Amino acid sequence: MSESDSTTADLTATPINLPAQRHPGLRVIAVYEIIKTLCLVLVAAAAFHLDHQQNFERLVHWLEHLSLADSNGLRWKLVGLLQDFGPSKFVAIGLVALGYAVLFAIEGIGLWLGKHWAEWFTVIATGSLIPLELYETLYRFGWLKLATLVGNVAIIVYLVRIALQPRDGR
Repeated sequence: MSESDSTTADLTATPINLPAQRHPGLRVIAVYEIIKTLCLVLVAAAAFHLDHQQNFERLVHWLEHLSLADSNGLRWKLVGLLQDFGPSKFVAIGLVALGYAVLFAIEGIGLWLGKHWAEWFTVIATGSLIPLELYETLYRFGWLKLATLVGNVAIIVYLVRIALQPRDGR
């Protein structure tokens, strides 16, 4: 066997992670999913911390005495919302945040590794939230809500196009 035959045999014997190399957008989406995961873990940690009555009262007291000239109305809405929730509901908020964090972590890690199932998993998980995002955007418009909706639709379209491409060597 010649040296070139040996090199060719070695190349065909080792698996190459082509999808991640062929589609750099998968890595970008994976990083986005991991960032969402980290943010939700922080939200969950804060929610579990606010479960304690003393910590909850300290936050409400701090917000009541915070002097913000331009956002006074927002501050009082936040204080009212926190008082309506009460400390006991923050456990549920923390658990929901952790659940979504696990979902986003699975999506992000799968996409980072270039797994075909992760493309479809992300399409289904992200697509299932589009009706809620559309409702929120239409009935309580906000530029951030619109940007999130457009971004998630773009992610779905991109991933469906990638997932439907023929797979070589899989």
